[in-house]
Amino acid sequence: MRQAELLIIGGGPAGLCAAISAAKSGAKVLIIERNKYLGGQLVKQTHMFFGSEKQYASTRGIDITEILLNELDKYKENVEILADTTVVGMYEDGIITALYKEDDFFKISAKAVVVATGAFEKSLAFPNNDLPGIYGAGAVQTLMNVHGVKPGNKVLMVGAGNIGLIVSYQLMQAGVEVVAILDAASKIGGYLVHASKIRRMGVPILTSYTVKEAIGKDFIEKAVICQVDDKFQPIEGTEKEFDVDVMCISVGLTPLNELLAMRGCQMKYVPQLSGFVPLRNENYETTIENIFAAGDTTGVEEASAAMVEGYLAGLCAAAKIGYKTDDFDERKNDFVKQLDALRSGPVGKHILSGIEQIVV
Repeated sequence: MRQAELLIIGGGPAGLCAAISAAKSGAKVLIIERNKYLGGQLVKQTHMFFGSEKQYASTRGIDITEILLNELDKYKENVEILADTTVVGMYEDGIITALYKEDDFFKISAKAVVVATGAFEKSLAFPNNDLPGIYGAGAVQTLMNVHGVKPGNKVLMVGAGNIGLIVSYQLMQAGVEVVAILDAASKIGGYLVHASKIRRMGVPILTSYTVKEAIGKDFIEKAVICQVDDKFQPIEGTEKEFDVDVMCISVGLTPLNELLAMRGCQMKYVPQLSGFVPLRNENYETTIENIFAAGDTTGVEEASAAMVEGYLAGLCAAAKIGYKTDDFDERKNDFVKQLDALRSGPVGKHILSGIEQIVV
């Protein structure tokens, strides 16, 4: 049985920032990350961030990882990191179980826990959607930006949100031809600044289209798409066919929070937050005392918001177990103002309408 003051599950943007915030307050922090490296989605993101200076605007995601790790290193006497380790259970008696490198199973007892497990990619149902060469956008980013492997030569991108648009541009930077980007919605969901770059490079963006089927024997060779009506039903006679060796699916994310549900935290389905999410109070504490949650596991947003939520959760979790600093209110108010600024636009209004449903 390992003992921990504050356990942080997930070493992505929210988890790293929670660790920094808590360690700065004086708490002893244990970070568990299932990958071999910290940073989560940031290590794949070669594009520059929006936001403000405090959220590292105009800085690439891969560089933000280094900034956060350097900041965390300032408090290294308070921080322990277990990478390549998966938390597999959170139980009613407070015990947490984990698996290191698939063969070392151990238990953890912690005074408080911050769950920052992020989100996972949604899939799309169509005939032959399991053919080799059909990837999620995150998998394509991992291949290219982490491992330096080109996924193929001709790609059809499914989804015109920010991730679909950004990954399409990154594919073209890697020398891959993007034959088209399609989206079932009547207009694109991503920022126009991303879409404009794509269109200037001659790639068509087809709205009100979906995938009808994939064709191939040992791997994808063709993709058939068709138009959809205002109820997203296929329209016969509108099919288009593309010769491709890769289809990239980017149709959104779903909060990854099975551990919170397993622990007994009260959950609620909130469409604006992309799925089932935990109820939380203003200190980011769930309905189970001393279990906190932050980042995409509580509702899918930009990484900038996940980082600020992490700072808040780490600050409040540390205070709950006895590490409330003299500047607690000042730091908390600053983080709240940062979140308010990030959520001030039309997308933020949508997110806020979801958050209102889970505050207890």
